Amino acid sequence: MIDALVKGVQQLGDKKTQKPLWISIAVALGVFAVLWTGSGALIRYTAIFELGWLETIADGLGWALVLVLTWVLFPGVVSAVVALFLDQIAESVEARHYPDLGPAQGQPVGEQVVAALRFLGIMVSLNLLILPTMLLGPIYPVLFYCVNGYLLGREYFEMVAARRVDLASTVRLRQAHGGRMFLTGVAIAFLLTIPLVNLLTPVIATAAMVHQFEKWRRRGAGGQSGGTQAGPSQGTHLARPGANSVLDGSGPKA
Repeated sequence: MIDALVKGVQQLGDKKTQKPLWISIAVALGVFAVLWTGSGALIRYTAIFELGWLETIADGLGWALVLVLTWVLFPGVVSAVVALFLDQIAESVEARHYPDLGPAQGQPVGEQVVAALRFLGIMVSLNLLILPTMLLGPIYPVLFYCVNGYLLGREYFEMVAARRVDLASTVRLRQAHGGRMFLTGVAIAFLLTIPLVNLLTPVIATAAMVHQFEKWRRRGAGGQSGGTQAGPSQGTHLARPGANSVLDGSGPKA
């Protein structure tokens, strides 16, 4: 996992990766700029109490809530944005580290948008659901990293796997390496909560998961008889990209 993440960081220097990186950063910052502008206007022009000091406290609590929501929602928003550029990022990784792989089938833009929105909806819903546990002290961070680690690890893996193998192979690989996939997801979730680093994390995570996927499928290739590619010399056996993703509602269930 560490080696894959290190290679993911190194991938940031690839020119083919930088375009989707900067676009995803710009879109993510734009989304939160709208959130902060709208929240600021709402707090400024909405009076809950007539007493000035009570209104000041209410405004302070309002801004605190905006900060919390920004921190909670950021992983889902930036991951949903970068999902639109997953093919470009994965292709740059494969060109650099796995040049003998055949071309992967692309996913229509419309399907990418729908998948990204569904992923965002799932992450936002679950994070809002566990938000009240913030009052329970250390329980919240544990839940936050477990929930987001599972979601991020599984979704990044399934989006990457859908480019190269069929649904049955994706399920086998996910079951065989579920623990490592979860730990990779937790690492991604942790990086997404570090200011500035979180802007780069989705690209790092995508690149890292490409390496994890290639390692896992080749490690188990000896016992497979179809579906999963044993290596770059074999033909590409593909499912429709996104068809095995939890985002589109038709993917493998836990």
